[in-house]
Amino acid sequence: MTDIHKSFGQVQVLTGVSFDLKPGEIHALMGENGAGKSTLMKILTGIHAKDQGEIIYKGKTTTFKSPKEAEKAGISVIHQELNIIPELTVAENFFLGKEKTAGKTGILKNKEMNEEAKAWLMELGIKLDPKKSAAECSVGQQQMIEIARAVSANSEVLIMDEPTAALTKKEIDVLFNVMNGLKKKNVAIVYISHRMEEIFSMCDRITVLRDGASVGTRVIKETNFQEVVKMMVGRELGEQFPERKVTPGKVRLTVEKLSSSTGVKSASFDLKEGEILGVAGLMGAGRTELMRALFGADKSSGVIQIEGKTLKKPTPKKSIRAGMAFVTEDRKGEGLILNQTVRENLSTAQFNNISKWSLMNSKKEQATAVELIERLRIKTSGPEQEAKSLSGGNQQKIVIGKWLATNPSVLILDEPTRGVDVGAKKEIYQIMNDLTARGVSIIMVSSELPEILGMSDRILVMHEGKVTAIMNRADADQEKIMTAATGGE
Repeated sequence: MTDIHKSFGQVQVLTGVSFDLKPGEIHALMGENGAGKSTLMKILTGIHAKDQGEIIYKGKTTTFKSPKEAEKAGISVIHQELNIIPELTVAENFFLGKEKTAGKTGILKNKEMNEEAKAWLMELGIKLDPKKSAAECSVGQQQMIEIARAVSANSEVLIMDEPTAALTKKEIDVLFNVMNGLKKKNVAIVYISHRMEEIFSMCDRITVLRDGASVGTRVIKETNFQEVVKMMVGRELGEQFPERKVTPGKVRLTVEKLSSSTGVKSASFDLKEGEILGVAGLMGAGRTELMRALFGADKSSGVIQIEGKTLKKPTPKKSIRAGMAFVTEDRKGEGLILNQTVRENLSTAQFNNISKWSLMNSKKEQATAVELIERLRIKTSGPEQEAKSLSGGNQQKIVIGKWLATNPSVLILDEPTRGVDVGAKKEIYQIMNDLTARGVSIIMVSSELPEILGMSDRILVMHEGKVTAIMNRADADQEKIMTAATGGE
């Protein structure tokens, strides 16, 4: 791809970007959120049309008119946002758009599809019933269905956009084995990820984009973490985690023997003023379920007290009134209204503050949106841009922003930096520090142990729905957390 330009209206997204890919290499494509990585790949696969530039594929100048055309030519994509239809089975999702039918009748060959889907999943080391509804699968399992589907297309080029964001350590190991196998078969892989350790362990070369332009390409063995970060953000980033200077105060939230129908078993803990309580555990340990029970999104039993007042029969509405806010893990499904504007999304949790007698105060709504956009450094053309057209990291900032507008005393963050670049991560960490300095109490669920250790004052560990350990950061390390997360003493 040479000298690729792309604008959406007045917003210039790509300016003369160049990128090349060799057979049998894993080429990392990095950059901050909004740098243009996903847009570049969407141009390659025919989702967007380029404004100017040239694409040469296997020696011929090429322009694909649709992803299906690109896939026929041997280019498959695993998108960051999952393209799974929950109502369909695992096998039906696997064969989506290329269903096996009996002649021209349109009748599905379900048995054949089930067997073939199962065989491909087994090859990737995934035991999953092909007849199971996709809605019953975890986010990680849904991701593996997409990966198996792309691998099964016998592609010559495979584009992976944040493929490990929702995967467990075991699933990531399986994926890396698959990638190494594909590499030996001369498949070229474009690997988009914010996880530096994955880039340096798996990739051969790295190309960095910044603000829609190519910054440069490096051979992985000839570069390092600091150089890549500097290329991405245009400056030295310093320490990955900002220093925490907040001393937690008195207990604000008390939870006793909280259980839920979703598998939380008699969880007890407390949370102090200005504290960050990290919640660690393997996928399926019940971390999100505990947060949903605490917020009143799932039915629960037990005692929840905020500022000494018991929350009876908790519901999200009661929790919000009590000063609680919940940034959910699934920003696309639960955090945003994608076809609404940035302004409208930033208003969704704070109607009481910006309305009177059910009438919206537009000036107040606009002023709040502008303030949050500046405060959180949301990259947008303005408050009226649709949320769906923003990068994943900027969408995440909107979800955090809409809850900050409610001035919560207890803020639950479930995977707050998933799919967020290294520069934006540090900004989110700084926001967390600023909030705790003002006395806000934070519960942070994270699958990344360095993040848990780098940002938490105390760490709560879960295993199979139970709290197995609560430890001070000074006493914690990765080994102790993993021991408790796997049910060990």
